[in-house]
Amino acid sequence: MSLQPSHPVVRPALIEDLVALQELARRTIDASYRSFLGNEGVDWFINSGASDDHIESHFGQGHVYCLEADGGIVGLMILDGPTVDLMMIDVRHHRQGLGKVLLSRAEEVLFTQYRVIRLETFVGNKAAIAFYEAYGWLAAGQMDSGSEMPAKIEFVKHRREEGAA
Repeated sequence: MSLQPSHPVVRPALIEDLVALQELARRTIDASYRSFLGNEGVDWFINSGASDDHIESHFGQGHVYCLEADGGIVGLMILDGPTVDLMMIDVRHHRQGLGKVLLSRAEEVLFTQYRVIRLETFVGNKAAIAFYEAYGWLAAGQMDSGSEMPAKIEFVKHRREEGAA
């Protein structure tokens, strides 16, 4: 049995996908963010509804995407201007190459409109930092997120110009 999911497809999210995307986000935040947000931070973010609200608020803008594989939704991303606002692979599907599929699609969409694109992640999210660096994103500096949230690091990537080596 192969770990590689069958035919992953990125598509615009439909309002019918909202609940599944919110559940995916809560499950993944709960399992993967405690090491850098702490138990209290994760519990607050999930139980306050902030996680659900963040995803729902972007539906009206039409910049929410689903990643489907093996007959279900296994990832999500939100694009906001030149920014990858949120990118998440369901914790049950980590380490299967799906993050690369989703990140590549984000770059493809954003580079049609922007020469420089950006994203942020928490300074303590070592796995995400290593992932972005492995795919050519450059750390642009640390950002103070205020007293309530841990610091974030901003990454940027420049569009390759035609004819560039």
